[in-house]
Amino acid sequence: MKMLVALLGLALAFVSPTARAAEPVDMLLVLAADVSRSVTGPKFRLQREGAAAAITHPDVVRAITSGPHRRIAVCFVEWASANMQKVVIDWMVIGDGDSARRFGDRLIETPRSFAASTSISAAIDFAVGQFDRAPFLSDRRVIDVSGDGNNIGGRPITDARDDAVAKNITINALVILTPIEEAFRPEHTNPPGGLEKYFQENVIGGPGAFTIVAETHAAFGRALTKKLIQEIAGVPGHKLAAVDW
Repeated sequence: MKMLVALLGLALAFVSPTARAAEPVDMLLVLAADVSRSVTGPKFRLQREGAAAAITHPDVVRAITSGPHRRIAVCFVEWASANMQKVVIDWMVIGDGDSARRFGDRLIETPRSFAASTSISAAIDFAVGQFDRAPFLSDRRVIDVSGDGNNIGGRPITDARDDAVAKNITINALVILTPIEEAFRPEHTNPPGGLEKYFQENVIGGPGAFTIVAETHAAFGRALTKKLIQEIAGVPGHKLAAVDW
């Protein structure tokens, strides 16, 4: 009997904490950023710097620490064509200013992943797959898609959206507008009815799904800050009310 207990203890010693029990968090959030060709070098830098500024913003950190578990888990991915998706920062718990700064610093330091076409549907499919390998546990799973154009490659965008929603995943969107005079493919960045309308009808889905608009890439950080607060404050049992800037 003593030998059996000793062997069991030895076996458990080699089992990772993740395998033994997933750490509970208030939300699993995949930030999925568009790095297609329409996102030029200067726009990319504004996007990355804006994301780093948003995740470290005091109001975002306050929102995170106002939830029942006082922490969320975030995974940052970049995407372009149907065969181009990459995890830039793997699942990481953010529960205070220090962990938020570490996340932001890694965003600034990591090189760009791609520069190709635009497949929002493949990006959603890739993001859905990240939840299955998350070492954390939450009933609330959210994909935050940012993009400056409509879906071009991959399977139909509404199919990808509907499959994600069927798995109890909410998809929100940060829509980056391109002034028509700057658009090299107006039918892509400025579709009929406007890009926000396109995202509302084809991309977002799930309980409480919403869009936030960034008028330009320069406004990306402020728009993402607002969006993160609204997403995080939507956690059931959260003490911080959603804000309307």
